[in-house]
Amino acid sequence: MEPNAILDTIYSDVLAGAPYVIAAYALIWLVLFVYVVVVISRLKATEKRMALLEELVSKGND
Repeated sequence: MEPNAILDTIYSDVLAGAPYVIAAYALIWLVLFVYVVVVISRLKATEKRMALLEELVSKGND
């Protein structure tokens, strides 16, 4: 077998699975993005609660 024939065989095998690899990476990035958005939204909600609590504590000390 010629070296080019071997490379053609390898590339045809690799390219056949490329859509699955691309889809897997896209799914991982999507899940990571959703996770970050959820964490940021919960952090903002917690910061709002903390600000309210600080306001209530400062009013109670007056």
